[in-house]
Amino acid sequence: MGRRSVVNSLAGASIALPYFWTRRAQAAQQLTVRTPGGAYDEVKRATVYEPFRKATGIEIIPVAATVAKLLAMHRSGQMEVDLIDTGDDVLLQLDQAGALAPLDLKAFKRTNPDDIEATVKHKTFVGSFNYAMLMGYHTAAYPKGKEPKSWAEFWDIKAFPGPRTLADMASGAPDLEFALLADGVPMDNAIRSTSAGPSSPCRWFVRHHQVLGYRCLVGADAADKEVVLAALWSTRLGVGDRQGAPLGAQWNQNAVLGQAYGIPIGSKNAEAAFAFIDFSLSPEIQADWLKPYKAIPVNQKAYPATAPELLDPETKLPCISAGMIVWMHPLLSSLRTQDPYAVPPR
Repeated sequence: MGRRSVVNSLAGASIALPYFWTRRAQAAQQLTVRTPGGAYDEVKRATVYEPFRKATGIEIIPVAATVAKLLAMHRSGQMEVDLIDTGDDVLLQLDQAGALAPLDLKAFKRTNPDDIEATVKHKTFVGSFNYAMLMGYHTAAYPKGKEPKSWAEFWDIKAFPGPRTLADMASGAPDLEFALLADGVPMDNAIRSTSAGPSSPCRWFVRHHQVLGYRCLVGADAADKEVVLAALWSTRLGVGDRQGAPLGAQWNQNAVLGQAYGIPIGSKNAEAAFAFIDFSLSPEIQADWLKPYKAIPVNQKAYPATAPELLDPETKLPCISAGMIVWMHPLLSSLRTQDPYAVPPR
C-alpha cells in the first residue's frame, strides 16, 4: 500500500499520528499550506515557517486557494494542499461538506491543548489567533480625531467624502454587521439580525448600495490612498504600522474574527501538517508571531504578548468574542449565491 493510500485510509480517524522528525531525514520534505498570502506570509515566514524548518527540516510552501477551489479538490478526490490556514467560517463550511479530517489535540507534543482557548477548539479545526475587523482611515484625509467615529459616519459621504472599501463575498467575511449598525440596528442585535430572515439581508443590500452608489472599491488599499476609509483587518494595520503607512484605526464597533487550521481529507502529508499545527500553537511561537502581527493568541500562556490595544481596559485580558460562526454560516452560504456588489435596479 502506497503512502497516499495509507493517508487516505486515515480520513475517518483523528489526525494524531506519531511524529519524530530529524533534520537529516526530513531535509527535503515540503508542506503545502493554503494561506491568505501577502503580508500574512511575510510575518509568518520569519516567526513560524523558518523556525519550524530549522526544528524539523520541513519547508512550508504557501499557496492560494479559495473555498470554492478547496471544495472542488475535495469532491474530485484530488486534494492539492496538505494543510488549510484560513478563517474559521471557511473551515466551518469545509467541515460541513465533510472535507476535513478530525483532529486529536491530545496528541500534541509541544502544546498543552488545555492552554488553548476552549471556544476555538472544534472536532476538525482549531483556531490559531483572533483579530478584529475595524474602520481604518488615511491620516492625510482625516487627521486623528477627525475621522468617522461609527459605521453610520462611514456611510455619511457628505460629512466624510472620499472613496472607501468594504469586504466582498470572496473574502469569506462580508461586512454584514457594519451595514446594519450604520442603519441603526443596536450593536447587541446586529449579528442576531443577520440571521433573522429574508428582510435582514435585503436591508443589508440596500445599505451597502447606498455607499456603493458613491464609490466603493472592493479590495482597494488604504495605505496607497486608493481609498481613504476602509473596513480593515487589525493585522493589516499592524503591518502598515511597521512599514510607516499613514493609517489610523477607529476601534469603536469593531468585529472579532478568527483564523484557524484544518487538515483536509486526502492530505498527502497529514503527519507533518499536524506537527506544524502543534508547533505554531505553542506559547513561545504564538508570542513571537502574534505580538508584531497585532493579533490575539489562542494559547493562553501567550496572552502576555498581546498588543496593548487588543486588551480589555478593565480586565487587561485579550478582547475575545467567539461562538458566533456556527449560526452565521447558513446566512453566509445563502448570500454567496447572490451578488451584493451588482448595481441595483433604479
